[in-house]
Amino acid sequence: MYEDTIVAIATPIGEGGIGIVRVSGKDARAVVAKVFAQGLRHRRLSYGKIIDPRDGAVLDEVMATFMQAPRSYTREDIVEIYGHGGAVALQGVIGVLLRCGARMANPGEFTLRAFLNGRIDLAQAEAVLDVIQAKTDAGLRIAMDGLQGRLSGPLRKLRKELIELLAYLTARIDFPEDDIPPQDVLAPLRGAREEVGRLIASADTGIIFRQGVRAAIVGRPNVGKSSLLNRLLGQDRAIVTPVPGTTRDTVEEVVNIQSIPFVLVDTAGMTEASDLVEVLGVERTKRAVSRADLLLLVLDLSQPITEEDRAIMQRVEGKSVVAVGNKSDLPMRASLADLPWDPVKTSMTTGQGLEALQERMVATVLGGRAVTSDALLVSNPRHKTALEKTQEHLAAAEDSLLKGMPDDFVTIDLTSALNALGEITGETVTEELLETIFSRFCIGK
Repeated sequence: MYEDTIVAIATPIGEGGIGIVRVSGKDARAVVAKVFAQGLRHRRLSYGKIIDPRDGAVLDEVMATFMQAPRSYTREDIVEIYGHGGAVALQGVIGVLLRCGARMANPGEFTLRAFLNGRIDLAQAEAVLDVIQAKTDAGLRIAMDGLQGRLSGPLRKLRKELIELLAYLTARIDFPEDDIPPQDVLAPLRGAREEVGRLIASADTGIIFRQGVRAAIVGRPNVGKSSLLNRLLGQDRAIVTPVPGTTRDTVEEVVNIQSIPFVLVDTAGMTEASDLVEVLGVERTKRAVSRADLLLLVLDLSQPITEEDRAIMQRVEGKSVVAVGNKSDLPMRASLADLPWDPVKTSMTTGQGLEALQERMVATVLGGRAVTSDALLVSNPRHKTALEKTQEHLAAAEDSLLKGMPDDFVTIDLTSALNALGEITGETVTEELLETIFSRFCIGK
């Protein structure tokens, strides 16, 4: 399968100035030469026309470049064709290349080949997708760190140290009669566990910057939930009227607050419904609350806290909540003394308190953790899981060592820890996992 020459459109489908078709494989140059007669030289742009060999029809006027293995993205021969960015033109080029011996690439197959051919490791390959999907500058920085091997470097060093420990213990088991010089095993084992722990500790923050935070805006009708959505977005996205119950469905939008992508979900009031549409709206609100990482509970400070407010507070108990005290530009009639949260006082009419609210949102989701621009953050949930497995096996190995158990027990957990680390960088990855990871990529990457 991976000996085939593959082809795909590498730019989004639609109208655009330039569209790119990418071809990779040992026969890439020969396949393209059947339709592009002008010749291809390594790392040189060539101008010419794509010709259908069946009838000599000109399909497009293009530039093409050839990158000879191993000095290419996949470490295979690659040809890239830069044509006009129309869907019909690009599909015409793809069609003629398929007839000339290429096959359509699978999702992520170019990057998969880069991994299989040793150009990048698995963590770097996953970072390619993170770069493409980055929603903020911070998310892009973390993704670029991964792509450049900033996580892979420490993991390779850690694996090397653990392999040396495993080799020493295996030698003690296999050659008990030999005079093997004593070596401290406990200290490096403990140091490795602590290093893995530091990486795990960074993961929650890293995942927030990578994936974002779902923040549901909740509260009784007519307290200013939709106005809050509009203020945070800086545009009128939701309909706002003095009539209670204007919002009958959930509305989702993404906003960047201090480099964290917040998926804001405006919800219908959590109240008793009087008709079928309201019933459906309330049900969707409940689902939004259950899925949310953060709840923005909006209260009307110009009115006393109602039983309906208190019922909502009970429903969201145990969730991560930022209380938003709206209408603070009016005389305050709400008593805040017995509220479980200290509301951020805001006014959706004047914009008062909006900056303080954003600060509170960020502080709440980060849990007070400070993040420096050069911090190494684990941002992939799969990597976090693998690191947690690694730490678990290292702790078990350390425990066996402290209890004076035979070296065999230590080596079993040490081997498992190495396998878990290898799941991140790709040394111990399964074909099923590779299919799962690369199926999320677009076809041309």
